[in-house]
Amino acid sequence: MSPLAFLLIALAVSVLGSLVLWLKYRRPRSLTSGIEDFRREMRALAPGEEPGRDRARGAGR
Repeated sequence: MSPLAFLLIALAVSVLGSLVLWLKYRRPRSLTSGIEDFRREMRALAPGEEPGRDRARGAGR
């Protein structure tokens, strides 16, 4: 196998692997996914209960 063929095969495998990873981890771009991202961020920033606190125990205070 010539060195050029070896480099072309390596390049093809690299491009294919990069494409697979990009498709797997890309972020959705639909309108509803944007709204869900916004809601999730607002819930994270909202003041309120601590994340690990049980609601039933805090209700009797």
